[in-house]
Amino acid sequence: MNNKNDVKKQFGRSAASYVTSEGHRKGGDLQTLVALADANGTELALDIATGGGHTANALAPLVRKVTAFDLTPEMLAAAEKFIKANGHENVDFIEGDAEKLPFPDGTFDIVSCRIAPHHFPNIKSFAHEVSRVLKSGGQFLLDDNVAPENDEFDEFYNTVEKKRDYSHFRAWKKSEWLQMLENERFEIQELYRFEKTFEFESWADRMHLSAKEKSELSEYMLNATDQIKQKFRIQIVNNQIKSFQGEAVVLKATKL
Repeated sequence: MNNKNDVKKQFGRSAASYVTSEGHRKGGDLQTLVALADANGTELALDIATGGGHTANALAPLVRKVTAFDLTPEMLAAAEKFIKANGHENVDFIEGDAEKLPFPDGTFDIVSCRIAPHHFPNIKSFAHEVSRVLKSGGQFLLDDNVAPENDEFDEFYNTVEKKRDYSHFRAWKKSEWLQMLENERFEIQELYRFEKTFEFESWADRMHLSAKEKSELSEYMLNATDQIKQKFRIQIVNNQIKSFQGEAVVLKATKL
């Protein structure tokens, strides 16, 4: 099965829980992302991998029109229900692939993508497509989990995410994002780092892990080195993982 079918399968059955997920719905990163948007109400915005629709919903009052875009039909349906319930009528819902955007060059003033690129197998195609569909001077608002720069920590974090969710491809390092975007004619304007605490049970259950899968994931984390446990603030009570900490970045880049 390829990664995109994995994503559709995994998020198709988790769509409703992503609309209500506290981290997706209320995260401080969402407020920061939206605050970075330089909008005066005339803009056309594209929210890629809209998921539960939280970013598209937050941008809708600030711009002329938002296109909420996602690979998974169930996610789009959940997002549409959520956004329309909030009274926003200026949002379109389009199904498609983040690495092959079905829009002409220079269509949008703002492109956003939140907590999703770690699922994209061809991240350079995604970065190229974002640049292509943005007007010159257009804004790219990115928010995603990132891996530490240290290779050992990077490998641990990505292994944990992959064990929890087979549709996870890779959380990139901050330095990798900067290089990819600058290679696609972007200038990085602002970058913020957020710590994210994951409560192990709810985090694992959102991906419908079996008892065996959850136990294997827990075992992997329990067996990590002390340095890794310290880095990821792994909290263990009675030999059970309670929580751990990852990180995300929110950045704003403008297209030259």
